[in-house]
Amino acid sequence: MAALARWCLRRRLSVVLLWIVALAGLTAGAALAGSAYSNDYEIPGTESGRATALLEQAFPHQAGDSDTIVWHADGTGSVRADGVEQRMTRTLDRIAKLPGVASVTNPYNPEGAAHVSHDGRTAYADVTFDSAADDIGAGQAKAVVDTAKAAEGDGLRVELGGTAVAATESSSAHLSELIGIGVAALVLLLAFGSFAAMCLPIATALMGVGTAYMGIELLGHVMTVADFAPMLGMLIGLGVGIDYALFIVTRHRRGLKRGLSVRDAAEQAVSTTGRAVVFAGGTVCVALLGMLILRLSFLNGVAVAAALTVVLTVAASVTLLPALLSMIGMKALSRRERRRLTEHGPQPEVPTGLAARWSAFVERHPKLLGSLAAAVMLVLALPTLSLHLGTSDQGNNPAASTTRQAYELLADGFGPGTNGPLTLVADIQGADARLALDQLPQTLRDTPGVASVTPATVSGDTGVITVVPNTAPQSRDTSELVNRLRDDVLPQAEDGSSLQVYVGGPTASYDDFASVIIDKLPLFIGAVVGLGCLLLLLAFRSIGIPLKAAAMNVAAVASSFGIVVAIFQWGWGSEFLGLGAAGPIEPFLPVIMVSVLFGLSMDYQVFLVSRMYEEWLETKDNRRAVRVGLAETSRVINSAAVIMIAVFLAFVLSGDRVIAMFGIGLAAAVALDAFILRTLLVPALMHLLGGANWWLPGWLDRRLPRISIEPPAAPAPTPVQLPGPRAAEREPTPTA
Repeated sequence: MAALARWCLRRRLSVVLLWIVALAGLTAGAALAGSAYSNDYEIPGTESGRATALLEQAFPHQAGDSDTIVWHADGTGSVRADGVEQRMTRTLDRIAKLPGVASVTNPYNPEGAAHVSHDGRTAYADVTFDSAADDIGAGQAKAVVDTAKAAEGDGLRVELGGTAVAATESSSAHLSELIGIGVAALVLLLAFGSFAAMCLPIATALMGVGTAYMGIELLGHVMTVADFAPMLGMLIGLGVGIDYALFIVTRHRRGLKRGLSVRDAAEQAVSTTGRAVVFAGGTVCVALLGMLILRLSFLNGVAVAAALTVVLTVAASVTLLPALLSMIGMKALSRRERRRLTEHGPQPEVPTGLAARWSAFVERHPKLLGSLAAAVMLVLALPTLSLHLGTSDQGNNPAASTTRQAYELLADGFGPGTNGPLTLVADIQGADARLALDQLPQTLRDTPGVASVTPATVSGDTGVITVVPNTAPQSRDTSELVNRLRDDVLPQAEDGSSLQVYVGGPTASYDDFASVIIDKLPLFIGAVVGLGCLLLLLAFRSIGIPLKAAAMNVAAVASSFGIVVAIFQWGWGSEFLGLGAAGPIEPFLPVIMVSVLFGLSMDYQVFLVSRMYEEWLETKDNRRAVRVGLAETSRVINSAAVIMIAVFLAFVLSGDRVIAMFGIGLAAAVALDAFILRTLLVPALMHLLGGANWWLPGWLDRRLPRISIEPPAAPAPTPVQLPGPRAAEREPTPTA
């Protein structure tokens, strides 16, 4: 690391230009190639996956995205009134002629009579595009929305739902990022007292995240990448990128105060704290890439995209940042600090203030404080026991959105199941199978939980039946209906024939996706926790440190999930925060959040315990090691946590429910980890355990390779003599 730091310091302008060229090149490539994101939940081998494959083969014209136009007559009006019928017929005809639209159903035609509610006040039409939702241009969907909305007025409401329509509601403004960066800048300015020093972590993080964002755009062309992956990468990258740079700048400033030259201080910061940053970033990447063991293409792209962001932010922290530190010189210190250094010379930094008093307080009352911290974490984790995995739908969108309005109009006029019908796809290879298929609709109508059933539609050897449940797509009752059809109803209907029927549709696909994740979750968590413990075992040569870290990480995950469940599943304040109605937790959220949270928790563990370990090696006094380590690191850990919390919470304003879940979950986890676990529960436990914290069997100690995360800083050289205030901003150029 020292050699890398020296190279970047000697060629600081080249380093900056290389990063600018990399960002510009990737931006140009992404602009030329365009995005290619996909939200395909289908898993080959599942029943819903087989149903989708059969449906696409037999009915290719149905492969395009299907959205819905809903209109409702207010008051005592009727959608069958002549004026309404003529207006909406003209509107549907215009929409059918728009670019990208394959077909539009008309409920005023005989075959569309079922699309008018029994009370005659609500009707809907299906708009089928000629391509999948991911391939529909924003302009095409916006044209459909504008044309339909033009028919509103005179007591008639028109709302639209569907995936393509939902994309038009997404905000293009990066307000959330700007707010997060603004709060981070304020915290950095208060921590450093220097505008130049404040700018460096933000500039470094933005360069790393920007490069990664464009790289993710290109990544979508070679593997499946979800459309929320860039936003998730930006969320993680800004948080860890600013924090990693903060740690290095803090160490650099400490070196300057000890009398080191700018180059020596930067080199030492990178060779010491920079190594810890690389180690911490490596643990985050290991945790993220742990998703690959699930062998789910949807998550593979998310894992690689997030890991790419972390890698590039770490790279920026250990290459671009030292180059920038060299450029600003002594301005990394505030004017008051430079003046004090000039007048009084270098002075040792002794932990004082709140951090030192808190560290001593924890040392005096470890049992009481540890018990309180454990109780808080336990209470917050309780809602996790009621976790319901499922996929939120447009009924969870903000109340004012047209997709939410369309969802509610359909539910009121036709029943909640209309928003998520089940698609039964049958493989019919013989006459007996066709006979059994003809009899199946009646059997389905008599099944509890079924609202309506369409007659079978046949194309070649494939038949399709649409089943509308009595309950909403995200309801547990709908999932139970899917299981009842698969386990009881359909096997009995198939008995004695060659008929094979598969239950598909969005609800069934989401249930299958969640089931696969739940089955593989123990393996995934075991692998991530095991690898993290192994890294800490090698770094700190202790059995207790990795075990405590694993327990703390699990506690942070459980408690943060409790907060997510309370807000998004129970609905505590979700509408007030503009996050829509209560609903289930996305099935992929536990996997991604466990990966990210475990990695971020390891960051704080590394920076806290590495200082304690350094003191332990020097004094063999556990109480002193824990006290000094906490006093010297708690301030920078808390500053880093405030920055990360601000960045994560700012993404709640993105308008995307999934990103808001990540933002609140990650912010809660970081807050609990930094303010309760790392600065309270961990030191309290370490005080109680004493020397056992650092115990390692001799036979294992002899066999483990020796690595060092952050070696002790070299003694300060003879301080640079600064004769006057102006000279404080200059430094001698060291010889090679």
